[in-house]
Amino acid sequence: MNRKMLVAMLAPAVLALAGADVLAKGTGYLFVSSENDNAVTVLDGKTYAVVKTIPTGERPRDIKLSADGSQVYVIASNKHRLEVIDIARLAVTRTLPVGKDPEAFEFGKDGKLIYVTNEEDAQVSVVDFATGKIMAKVEVGEEPEGVKLSPDGRRVYVTSEVANMVHVIDTATNKILANVVVGNRPRRFAITPDGAEVWVTNELGASISIIDGASNKVKGTVSFEPKGFRKDDVTPVGIVMTRDGKTAFVTLGRANHVAVVDVPARRVKGYVLVGNRAWGVQLSRDESLLYVVNGLSDDVSIIDTNALKVLKSVPVGRVPYGVVADD
Repeated sequence: MNRKMLVAMLAPAVLALAGADVLAKGTGYLFVSSENDNAVTVLDGKTYAVVKTIPTGERPRDIKLSADGSQVYVIASNKHRLEVIDIARLAVTRTLPVGKDPEAFEFGKDGKLIYVTNEEDAQVSVVDFATGKIMAKVEVGEEPEGVKLSPDGRRVYVTSEVANMVHVIDTATNKILANVVVGNRPRRFAITPDGAEVWVTNELGASISIIDGASNKVKGTVSFEPKGFRKDDVTPVGIVMTRDGKTAFVTLGRANHVAVVDVPARRVKGYVLVGNRAWGVQLSRDESLLYVVNGLSDDVSIIDTNALKVLKSVPVGRVPYGVVADD
């Protein structure tokens, strides 16, 4: 075998390894979905300059990064589908139907199934990602939104905004195990790393309900009272928890702040002023930065999580909803 033939045979493997290394390191991009622009804005993670605006279906909302870092998934609510963005091409390369009026989604433990909340139909659709086939529909309370998989993959938690309830679904049977009454208008979740506690934001309750992961009963509450705001203006929605489960960051909606919560103590440590209607929230991979989407000031606040200080506010599209970081 001559040298040219050997190089030709080895080249694909070398390129694959090089690609895997690039994906492991990440591109550094931030991806922000904007409901009124029907687009995902791509920002450079160092300069925060706009790299590209990717057209999507109408009303893009929940957005997530794939496990291998090669794709971004975004819900196009008014088109009733999930769209797949190839990060290398920065373009939508695939769409799949996921039920009527989807808002949020979560992949199952092995990545084969997607659990999608369908607001208009009061259902959770269970979708085979490879084929796009809807495998099951689970009836839940009206206006389901937040959806979160337990760390062991055995349960999916879903909020019903109208019923003030969290539904606990068995992923093996797609049956509801429990219906847990929480605060007023529950929205989104964070779960401690051991699965012992499920934290759910109550948008119209200015609080978080803490559900015991074993008993499916509410075991505690954290309330938010930033100075200068009436309770009605404190509308917590987004929440993200550090990997060690010690700190949670909660966006307070029209109160224009992020709350910093000591998770074991269930105590608010402080508040950080951000933009107008703080909504989606995401930590950087090393957890040194917090990205906060402000839906009514059309920007993203970049927060230093050690100093608890906003470093920069970055303009994005109109009515931004969610953010993910490929860092």
